[in-house]
Amino acid sequence: MPKKYTIHTKPAPPKFYPVGKYATIEFRENCAGSCKECVKKKCVYDIFKNNYLHMSNMEEPEYLYTCNSCFRCIQECTKGIFSRVINPEYREIGDEYYTPDVINRTWYQAHTGSIPVSGAGYRGPFAGKGFDSMWTDMSEIVRPTRDGIHGREYINTCIELSRRPERLAFHEDGSLAVTVKPILEIPLPILFQKPKFGVLSKKVLVSMLKAAQTIGTKMFMDAADIDETLEPFGTVIIPVVKKENFHEFTDLLKRSDMVEIDYEPGIETVLDALKTVNENLVISVGLPLSANLDYAGIGVDLSKTAMDTLHVYADYNGREFNSQNPRFIKDMLRDIHVALVKAGTRRQINILASGGVSMAEHVNKTIICGADGVVIDRPLLLAMECRLCNRCRNGLSCPVNLETIDPEYGSNRIINLMGAWRNQMLEMLGAMGMREARRLRGEVGRSMWFEDLEKESFAPIFGERKVSLDVG
Repeated sequence: MPKKYTIHTKPAPPKFYPVGKYATIEFRENCAGSCKECVKKKCVYDIFKNNYLHMSNMEEPEYLYTCNSCFRCIQECTKGIFSRVINPEYREIGDEYYTPDVINRTWYQAHTGSIPVSGAGYRGPFAGKGFDSMWTDMSEIVRPTRDGIHGREYINTCIELSRRPERLAFHEDGSLAVTVKPILEIPLPILFQKPKFGVLSKKVLVSMLKAAQTIGTKMFMDAADIDETLEPFGTVIIPVVKKENFHEFTDLLKRSDMVEIDYEPGIETVLDALKTVNENLVISVGLPLSANLDYAGIGVDLSKTAMDTLHVYADYNGREFNSQNPRFIKDMLRDIHVALVKAGTRRQINILASGGVSMAEHVNKTIICGADGVVIDRPLLLAMECRLCNRCRNGLSCPVNLETIDPEYGSNRIINLMGAWRNQMLEMLGAMGMREARRLRGEVGRSMWFEDLEKESFAPIFGERKVSLDVG
């Protein structure tokens, strides 16, 4: 019996103190000092003990801001001397999409490999922009047998990257009458790609590649950036080439099992040439989701060529390129998926999506919108303690010395993050009553969209919204 796929995690404590959100401060002049059991000793997270040890070793004492917001000390102190405060530095990290909460949650998962839990519960909006305007169907959550994390039922998360035949035909003796190409399968619907910004030293890239190799996924990299020091990673790397330069990397393509080529008009003529270099080469076409491109129509045309996978990508925030009123990736994916279904080619090819995937829940939501899997980059940097402070963009030093990271440590943190993400995916799939991630592809019936609900319920009374929810 084949071994079940598991991502093995182990704690990787941060080398630098994370920028925490909360601290609990006390007004000591009001302390009675006579309590037999001070609430500080009851803290299950040892926050007060750790703060004391930290501050006693510093020239200028400061709080660690590691409070988990369980409020036990605030509620149980007989004198009510405790108060929760927010770290002002916390508000400054990240941006409008990769918010401080997203960054902090990513750090926690990279540290522990566990699903983050907040003592104060969810305090966000009921509906928001992008993926926050979409909810998943959890109608099967009451069934204990749908439990992929604890092993009572196995939930398959693998996806294919190679093209599937349109139909099968058999000879009278039962043998196949059609040629079936080798199947390229990965056990997780998450691939990596080299970020376009950040401290990208050789040690950072090796950390990403080691993690990809360990969990069985792949990583997209520009072919020009692949040198002999990265050869040990072999087919883990998916080289990215262009129409005009793919001839320069013939030897590399012969050793690869997958390649990506950037889309440009006339790309169809090059796909057969790539197959000539390596007949078993799986071909991905990278297509930007730009307002000046008919990406749904282009996707249909490409699906009728020799390509295997369509890799569509939005910007870092999941928005359309070159638009004054950009659409979000979930809506664009839905258009592409439906167009391919109508053309009758959706079952043959695969769709990978980049942009806007910053949390585990976004993976399943992206698949519901029509993708087979996602490609991530920024979360990989965050896993290695990046603070998205943009100092590197301005030629300043990295506050966490990312360029000198130990690849063993860096890969450990990324593996932990992927382990936590996969467990959350399994939780969602189990709650939806699904045993396979591929069954979720395009299943919009397993979701609710705020825009649709608003249109059906409130538009007849109050009129339709004039401004898109996805516009900030």
